[in-house]
Amino acid sequence: MIASLPPVRGKLMQDASLAPYTWFRVGGPADWLFLPADEEDLSSFLKSLDPAIPVTVLGVGSNVIVRDGGIEGVVIRLMGKYWGAIESEGDLTVSARPGALDLAVAKAAARAGIKGLEFLSGIPGSLGGATRTNAGCYGRELRDVLVSLEGYRRDGTHVSYRGPGREGTAPEAGFSYRHTDLPDDMIVTKLILQGTGTDAPDKILEEIEALQTRRAETQPIKEKTSGSTFANPDPPGTPDQRSAWKLIDAAGCRGLKVGGAQVSPKHCNFLINTGDATAADLEALGELVRARVLDTQGVQLRWEVRRIGRTA
Repeated sequence: MIASLPPVRGKLMQDASLAPYTWFRVGGPADWLFLPADEEDLSSFLKSLDPAIPVTVLGVGSNVIVRDGGIEGVVIRLMGKYWGAIESEGDLTVSARPGALDLAVAKAAARAGIKGLEFLSGIPGSLGGATRTNAGCYGRELRDVLVSLEGYRRDGTHVSYRGPGREGTAPEAGFSYRHTDLPDDMIVTKLILQGTGTDAPDKILEEIEALQTRRAETQPIKEKTSGSTFANPDPPGTPDQRSAWKLIDAAGCRGLKVGGAQVSPKHCNFLINTGDATAADLEALGELVRARVLDTQGVQLRWEVRRIGRTA
């Protein structure tokens, strides 16, 4: 495998621990960890890489459990100055790379006087991860503001998509509640988002700060945690919409523990690492919660947190 890896301009590290790159702070090593210098470096690497070697993409690790056995093949992490770039492009639009934090995108739009992207401040993690799950909060989703996106397939082929309902010659990206139909092997490298209007930057920033305060009051953001663990059973707008956290609470799971993993007493749809949890603890706790909710509430919860890699 060593002989099969192409030369790169970024960093390529063997047996690299992934726990420091996830919000849960758990997980085994990557066989190889690749930090591309830029888009050209990424594309060249993918084109030259042996097709038999698996590739996994990791952002800031806010919505993922890396299993204790680590990840086979190459893990590509799109972080750093290049991959976190954000620019205002006029026409109420903002372009951003996938490593840009959702909060940073919301604030960049606010400083440009662009309204309508404030909801991104409530989504933990980076824009690339938000794309994969059509992340959303406060009644809005990424699909609502997406103009277009582009990236590369596993073989290095460049692809692009237009946002739902947008005009253009590129195929439309299929987005639904906490799901996208983008190719599984696609690595997103750039997105164009559009706001809904303009306002004074200070006023928009005040709204973002208010949302941040609200989030801190209701979610365990200072813990070793992730985003929401399970998707709500019903998409937004459904009459009598059921919330995952209410179902979990009704099943008696608030504060439930497995090893060092615990259901947050503050918000039942968050798992936390109390200090010495393993990935196996977190996944087992999540499955226990799903079983109890199914048994007591008759609802099968769907994981929103990605679980990747090998078991120990």
